[in-house]
Order: sequence, then C-alpha cells, then structure tokens
Amino acid sequence: MRIVIADDAVLIRTGIVKLLEEFGHEVVAETADAASLVEAVAAHRPDVSIIDVRMPPSFVDEGLRAALEIRESTPGAPVLILSQYVELSYAQDLVAGSKGGVGYLLKERVISADDFMDALERVAVGGTVFDPQVISQLMTRRREPLEDLTVREREVLGLMAEGYANKAIAAKLFVSDGAVEKHIRNIFTKLGLTAAGDQHRRVKAVLAFLKA
Repeated sequence: MRIVIADDAVLIRTGIVKLLEEFGHEVVAETADAASLVEAVAAHRPDVSIIDVRMPPSFVDEGLRAALEIRESTPGAPVLILSQYVELSYAQDLVAGSKGGVGYLLKERVISADDFMDALERVAVGGTVFDPQVISQLMTRRREPLEDLTVREREVLGLMAEGYANKAIAAKLFVSDGAVEKHIRNIFTKLGLTAAGDQHRRVKAVLAFLKA
C-alpha cells in the first residue's frame, strides 16, 4: 500500500514508517501538521492515510478536521486516526459518511504489529475499525438506543464496529458461525438495510450503531 502519515511526534512517526516498510508498504509522505497532510494526500492519492488528532498549531483536533477535509475533497479516501486521545468534536462527523474506510485506534492500546497492520489493511479496502473505548465515548456522548435490536444483536453489532469478522465474533461470543450470520441478517432487517450488498450494509449498520 501507498501511505501518508501525519504525526507531529517525530519519534512516533519514524517508528510507524519503519514498521510499515518492514511489512512491505511504501510511505509516500510524512507530515507534522494538518495543512501539509491535506496537501500530501491531494498530491499522492495514497491508499490510506494515518493521522494523529492533536497537531500544530493548537494541538486540539487539527487531525480530525484535516481528515474531514480530505474526505470532502476526495470522497471515499480511507483514513485511520491513530491517537492517544478520543476527541469527540469531529469524530461523529468523520464516521457519518458511508463511502470509504475509516478507523480510530488508540496508540497505547495497539499491542500487536500484526493487529495494527490488519486494521490498516481493512480500512484501506473500505472497512471500519474502532477501538472499543472510542465506541463507548461516542455512544455516551449521544445515546439513542437501537430499540429494536436484542441484547445479543447489539453485542454482535458492537463487535462488527470493532472490526471483527463473523468467525471472530462467533469465537468471542461462543456461538456458531451460523448463529452470527442469523444475528447479522436480523440487524440488517431491523435497521432497514435490505437493498445493498452485505459489505455495504455492514458498513451502514456500523455507522448507525456509532451514531446511536
């Protein structure tokens, strides 16, 4: 994959670059601020961008705002937020669009290089990957329950939002693959997601979960 990285912490940025290169990926641009990030994505059209939240000049939410600008100017551009912080000001806006992969991981909770690369690759091909703490804080901020879903269906949908495939969900919940597939079909039906392909409906269901 061709990747752009935006992080003002040079040691962290350098470490991520080396990790990506070890896995055979190409870092086409490194930036330390949001403005340079937007320019780099426009110039290189990467397969995915890895973006920190707090960057110069205010160190508040520049990364998220830049990610929104990127997705507005290039619909479907995959972005993975990688930060120490859950910044809610623009996070819901970031996940609201249905086109293109999006993820939000917390640096201190990434415990495996293989897991990180798996998450990055899923975002690059249009998937969604969110740390459970990010999901929890997004839901706490604006809680509108998905009233028609059962407790088990909500558990399945929550694991879908974390980026787990059906087989992994089955293993975590100690149920069969068929049971997970049935729950997902029920989720699609109850959310009115019946007219598109399964992958598109899966993304739509996750977005509905996060917005709720």
